[in-house]
Amino acid sequence: MIPFNHLGWIFKYIGPAIYPRKVRVSLCTFLIPLPRSASVLDLGAGTGIMSEFAYACRSDLRFTAVDPAEGMLKYSAEYIQTHKAVAERLPFEENSFEAILIGEALHHFVDIEASIDEIVRVLKKEGKLFIYDFDSSTFIGKVLCRVEKILGEPGNFFTPGRLEEILRSHGFSVSIRQYGWRYTIDAKLSVQ
Repeated sequence: MIPFNHLGWIFKYIGPAIYPRKVRVSLCTFLIPLPRSASVLDLGAGTGIMSEFAYACRSDLRFTAVDPAEGMLKYSAEYIQTHKAVAERLPFEENSFEAILIGEALHHFVDIEASIDEIVRVLKKEGKLFIYDFDSSTFIGKVLCRVEKILGEPGNFFTPGRLEEILRSHGFSVSIRQYGWRYTIDAKLSVQ
């Protein structure tokens, strides 16, 4: 297993370089329709890099970060409220967030179905979900998946199409953008 609890200082400083400019632009576009002071959850946040990029676009939003590694969360910016927890058991009431961000973390979630059930539970009606991850159908995606599994990680990588199917089955409408061996998903939860 990757010792994330001891790697926060590395991710704080090299992490931002992993996010291409086009992905950051997509994130800003995703955030534009959110109401002023909307609550945003950065799930599998690590050091809160996604929240920092989002804050650069919309400093009026309220950011909460969740990660199981306190050693990562301690490097989060002061405007981010942090919680040590796993995606499968979120410590929040139903309908708590207008948006959820997952940056390069979904593949670390142990139980994808339980995680998505929790996402649906804590998202407000018509809430939005932004995912950035690696495409397991590409050469680099396959290599990353294999390396993560060797290191003891769940390695739950998906093709964009497969993740779209999973999210649609949970009530989301989905838009995908491909960036070579990476992709983003902009999803909206239907009224239930």
